[in-house]
Amino acid sequence: MGSTCVVGLQWGDEAKGKVVDLLTEEHDLVVRYNGGANAGHTVVVGSEVYKLSLIPSGITWPGLQCVIGNGTVIHPSKLLSEIDELVSRGLGIEGRLLISDRAHVIFPYHIEEERVVEAAAGTKKIGTTGRGIGPCYADKANRLHSIRMHDLLDEKRLRDRLSVIVPRKNQLLAALSSSAKQFDVDEIAEEYGKYANRLRPYVDDTFWVLQKALAAGKRILFEGAQGTLLDVDHGSYPFVTSSNSSACGLPSGCGISLRHVNRVIGIVKAYTSRVGSGPFPTELDNEIGEHIRQEGREFGTVTGRPRRCGWLDLVACRYAALLNGVTEVSVMLLDVLSKLDELKICVAYEKDGVQTTEFPVITHELEQYKPVFKSFPGWKQDLRSCRKPSDLPKEAKAYLDTIAEYLKVPVRLASIGPARAETIVFAD
Repeated sequence: MGSTCVVGLQWGDEAKGKVVDLLTEEHDLVVRYNGGANAGHTVVVGSEVYKLSLIPSGITWPGLQCVIGNGTVIHPSKLLSEIDELVSRGLGIEGRLLISDRAHVIFPYHIEEERVVEAAAGTKKIGTTGRGIGPCYADKANRLHSIRMHDLLDEKRLRDRLSVIVPRKNQLLAALSSSAKQFDVDEIAEEYGKYANRLRPYVDDTFWVLQKALAAGKRILFEGAQGTLLDVDHGSYPFVTSSNSSACGLPSGCGISLRHVNRVIGIVKAYTSRVGSGPFPTELDNEIGEHIRQEGREFGTVTGRPRRCGWLDLVACRYAALLNGVTEVSVMLLDVLSKLDELKICVAYEKDGVQTTEFPVITHELEQYKPVFKSFPGWKQDLRSCRKPSDLPKEAKAYLDTIAEYLKVPVRLASIGPARAETIVFAD
């Protein structure tokens, strides 16, 4: 068995955290390669519920090595809060968590810039989490005003960098809004210097850590944040995240070639959800959508915002499966649909009387299409006591079979509840 990548095939929130947690036992390291504290992964271990944003979901397994790759952006206080929460609950972190010295750092001016820009956009806003993720990635691309973890650990270099950056950021913020906050070099340097002292034991050149692990025959589990349809290059741009949230982001996000990955697991929620703005062909802005939201507890792990909910869109999922080179699929939250009399799956799009099964990723084109649905009878049965495929009602099996047939990859796992035990594994 080699290395594995777990990636969402929708607009995020597909319950990837549970799959990573289940697979962790089969691997030696877990690596997070993109995003920041805008991600939310929930892991349920017995009666304990862990809500993670930056730290890989595998941290709940004792002794496992977890790595935050260079493709992530780090908000130090958020990361330290997450570390402190896990330690307070008895999980040993030091020696098991490593952070790339090349990961970029989020500062208060990033958060303020995002707030000001989103406020000015009004109804055209992206709908970000307000964590400064986008402006930090923008600085990474611009290069002149970026600070990486290795800069953070060097007190003199950090202050020198801030003395150049902060005045420029203050000018930019003042130009964007007369009410924007202004920032002080000394205050930020002092605050972030304290973060640096606490984070120092975790920072390393993770490229060589991972290369040595592969050379030693270690098995690595790569964990993507958000979902493929939010990928900055391949998603429904501009209503996307600021990183490559598909498997395309794996090599650049941690320095490991995809030739080392022999298993790509696409995570599909049994329906579809989306947070923030952007096109959503199968959205249900009615009582059924609200029912799914309440049954699935569809509220953001990070923000608490209610998610938009709709029927499963296999046109979009097929596009994502092809892009990622998916070898198998895990279908999550199947139990959420158990009380509905009739279910629908989108199997094509239609515009001007012409149907297509090709996902039109350009946003203004996607908005012109209407979904073509295939209907299924509901199973009207609580699934959470099911433990093997034969326990599932025939209607649920037909629903899963349709997903596998359309995507042309096998369904290997179905989740029928948040707990580890509430999982059905299908034989190869």
